Amino acid sequence: MEEQEKLDLASYMSGTIGRIMQKAYMNVLSNPREARFAYRMQRLFAKSEKLRKKVKETEGFDVPPFLISSIATTCNLHCKGCYARSNGIAEDEKESQKATLTPEAWKKIFEEAAGMGINFSLLAGGEPMMRKDILEAVSEVKNMIFPIFTNGTLIGPSYLDFLRKNLNMVPIISIEGTAMGTDERRGKGVFKRAMQSMEMLKVEDLFFGTSITVTTENYRMVTSRDFIDQLRCYGCKIVFYVEYVPTESGTEHLAFGDEEVAEMERLLAERREEYGDIIFLSFPGDEKALGGCLASGRGFFHIGPDGSAEPCPFSPFSDSNVAEMGVRRALQSPLFRKIRAAHALGWEHTGGCTLFEHREEIEGFLHSNEN
Repeated sequence: MEEQEKLDLASYMSGTIGRIMQKAYMNVLSNPREARFAYRMQRLFAKSEKLRKKVKETEGFDVPPFLISSIATTCNLHCKGCYARSNGIAEDEKESQKATLTPEAWKKIFEEAAGMGINFSLLAGGEPMMRKDILEAVSEVKNMIFPIFTNGTLIGPSYLDFLRKNLNMVPIISIEGTAMGTDERRGKGVFKRAMQSMEMLKVEDLFFGTSITVTTENYRMVTSRDFIDQLRCYGCKIVFYVEYVPTESGTEHLAFGDEEVAEMERLLAERREEYGDIIFLSFPGDEKALGGCLASGRGFFHIGPDGSAEPCPFSPFSDSNVAEMGVRRALQSPLFRKIRAAHALGWEHTGGCTLFEHREEIEGFLHSNEN
């Protein structure tokens, strides 16, 4: 049964990647440069699926198609409820003393990952665009795509030139829906600056998207046709919906329950039918259909700024370091194996993250590894 589940998961995720790339290709047919790139990535990702299967057959473990990598420890904003600041990843630039990997170390990690068939690494932080040196280095790994989750305030002529030359670097600009909601959480004028960045990217005919944290208060508005039509007018081609994780006490009411999860699934199914030119992605989204969340290497894992291999960004526990041991060994870490063996990824939870809600149990796994 477990082996069948793994095969079904691998097939599902490979099929999802295929559909995303096919839709991306159709979306950029009018832009020869982007169309050539998307076509090449379609062919490359078909080879990546074979690489993942080969590792499974010859080395006996599953390779996820995604990574999430926090490459930056600094940020130029102070967003309310920022998890990266609350857990110590992000600080002000002048104050930051966090250990970070070198650009060369990140490039080496992603070269190994691509060689194993990993297709994407979502780049986060902090604010990843504050580390252009790292972005320049990893952009040379041409057989991976790097969605850059950014607040959008640093995009200007220099970054536009960089993005034109490196189509595998895809900006994903975070907003909270409306101007009022974005500025209330991120700071006055941030929404206007983010929209200006979208306008610049549209003028350059570059492929980009947006990321929106969905809560019980805003999910209907940010999935409405009026809102999506506005994003379409700005040229947005991808919309990531990320369920709110209640990291601050007193905000639990903002996290989804079963009713909101079901309605969100219905709304997204409708929008996918209606908008053929926009890719809609939801996290954790389909985890119930997939038997639990995809963390701990099941579908992805998180790499911290210092190279620590963690189950996910909301579960910052680690017993291994990717920079020291490589991606292969990190995927087989005792902590990851214990989480998967305990079926912790399918535990009951409220809100967007199983492992965050059960963080005490996960920390217990880590300490049991040390004994």
